[in-house]
Amino acid sequence: MSRFALSSIVAAATLAATAAAQAAPATYAIDPTHTFVTFEAKHYGTSTNRGRFDKKSGTITLDKAAKTGKVELTIETGSINTGTGAFDGHLKSKDFFNSEAFPTATFVSDKFIFEGDKVTAVVGNFTLLGKTQTVTLKATSYGCYENARIQREVCGGDFETTIQRSEYGMGYGLPFIPNDIKLLIQVEAVKQ
Repeated sequence: MSRFALSSIVAAATLAATAAAQAAPATYAIDPTHTFVTFEAKHYGTSTNRGRFDKKSGTITLDKAAKTGKVELTIETGSINTGTGAFDGHLKSKDFFNSEAFPTATFVSDKFIFEGDKVTAVVGNFTLLGKTQTVTLKATSYGCYENARIQREVCGGDFETTIQRSEYGMGYGLPFIPNDIKLLIQVEAVKQ
């Protein structure tokens, strides 16, 4: 076998291996310092109350070539933070999140919707207070970049949806405190 033929075979094998590696699903760990789950709710039809959950974790599996993905996100309900301790305490109580009995809420999905290379929505099951409903998180932004500091790819974006809290058994204050709760999820995840 000639040296040219051998080098051609090696080059072809290298290209095939590179293409296979790029096409394979990759796992990303959610970065808790760049991921926030916040909510917005009208207060008696006047101002908007806002808060966030400070403790969250999870993984995302993304296959860019196949345009598929999976996500598992866990939110600790007792980590709610509105900036007001008394309000946080009420939200953790049985009237709202009942954090003692239901310490976590979860979002699990295996349905990613793409337009070209961009994720535009993620459809999955959101579980809160032991009840599960299907929700669609719509992307208002999405992208990936190579993080020079950690030498890894990072993917993420901003996603949002509106849920009806009564569907999860959270009926306190209805109808004076509205049923619609807007969830905003800012997420970044690091390739493992």
